[in-house]
Amino acid sequence: QDQLVESGGGSVQDGGSLQLSCAASVYTTSQRLCMAWFRQAPGKELNGVANIYTPNGNPYYADSVKGRFTISQNNAKNALSLQMNMLKPEDTGMYYCAAAGSTYGGNCPRRSDLYTFRGQGTQVTVSS
Repeated sequence: QDQLVESGGGSVQDGGSLQLSCAASVYTTSQRLCMAWFRQAPGKELNGVANIYTPNGNPYYADSVKGRFTISQNNAKNALSLQMNMLKPEDTGMYYCAAAGSTYGGNCPRRSDLYTFRGQGTQVTVSS
């Protein structure tokens, strides 16, 4: 069964770091043309954090995480990572990995509904 599996979440204090991983070993290269991380805080909508165009590794970051988070891919392992540094309490939420087989206007989509596949999520909690 095709699936995305996230790992690496946990609880850290303000200013701490975590690295999230996403295993996408079942999907074809064309199905994961774009890979992304989304997060959902309690009671709030799902928002994009970062995405990457897998053929060339070109990343996009939401303004709220620029300079603190780094998205990367391991093509040999069909894996995606998100290195999160200088974490803040507002980074708390469930983080989801997603895959899409299309770009929009030459860019990876930023809306979660444009991603075909999404994992079950991993919880990140940042305490002050």
